[in-house]
Amino acid sequence: MASIDVVGFGECSIDYVYVVPALPDAKVSKVRVSSYFSACGGQVATAMAACSALGLRASYVGPVGTDDNAQRVLTELRAEGVAVSRAIVREASTRYAVILVDKRSGDRCVLWDRDPRLRVLPADIPDDLFDGARVLHVDGVDEDASIAAARLARRKGVMVTSDIDSMTARTAELMDAVSVPIFAEHVPSQLTGETDVEAALRALRLRHDGLLIVTLGEHGSAALDGGQFHHVEAPQVNAIDKTGAGDVFRAAAIYGLLQHWTTRELLRFANTAAAKSCMQRGAIGAVPALADITGAPA
Repeated sequence: MASIDVVGFGECSIDYVYVVPALPDAKVSKVRVSSYFSACGGQVATAMAACSALGLRASYVGPVGTDDNAQRVLTELRAEGVAVSRAIVREASTRYAVILVDKRSGDRCVLWDRDPRLRVLPADIPDDLFDGARVLHVDGVDEDASIAAARLARRKGVMVTSDIDSMTARTAELMDAVSVPIFAEHVPSQLTGETDVEAALRALRLRHDGLLIVTLGEHGSAALDGGQFHHVEAPQVNAIDKTGAGDVFRAAAIYGLLQHWTTRELLRFANTAAAKSCMQRGAIGAVPALADITGAPA
C-alpha cells in the first residue's frame, strides 16, 4: 500500500438515528420520536472520513458485509476520499446501530448489533496491510486482531493510535500494543481505580511511556506527555448531535501528531474539530473540513 498517511482497522456501521425530546430513563418508558434518519458511521470508518476531510490520505480496512448497507458505507467512504479496496468483506449483514439523540443537548444513547460473521481474527491480518502507511488506527471491537495488527505495525515502524472506549480483560494489552492510546473518559479510571483523570493517567504511565490522551466530552480532553499533564477545555457550541464526535477528535489528534504539534496544540485542535462535528447531524456526514476548524497553530 503506497502513499497512505493513515490506515483504519475497526468498525463501520449504518446508524438509524431517532431524535427525541429527551432520552428515556427509568421513570419514562415511552418517548415520541421528533424526527429520524439513517446515516453511515462506525468509530473507525468515521475517523478515516475525518482524516480525509483534514487532507490526509486515508484507507479503511475494517470488516463490512455483503448487504446493501455495506455498499452504502463503502460508497460514502469513497465519496469522502477514503480508499476502501482492502476492506475485509464477509458474507454477513453490516453492523448497525440504533441511536437516540436528545433534541435539547445532542447527547445520545447507542444500541447496536453485529453479525458474528463479521469478526476478524489475527490470522486475517495480512503482513503487508500497513506497508507505506504512517499511522495505523485501531479500535477494540475485534480486540485480538487489533492487538496483533498494532504489534505488526509497530514492528514495521508505523505509529499506532487507538479508540479505546470500553473495558475488557484485554484492554490493558491493547493499550500496551499501541504507540498513542486515546481513551474514552471512563476507561483510565476503570483500568487503574483512580477517579481523578490526572492520577489515572499517571498510574498508566507506569506501564506505558508514550503520549496518553483521554477525551472528556464537554470538558475537552487531557493528556500526559512524559511527566507533564495537560487539560484543555472544549469550545462551547450549540450541539445538536454528538454522534461521532470522539471519532473526529481522534482523526484530528492523528493530524496533529503528523504535524508534530505540541500536545496542547493537538488537544485544542482536536477539541475544536469534535465540537464542530456536534453542530451537524450524523457521523460521517458531520465530519468538518480543515478550513472549518479554528484552533490550528499558525
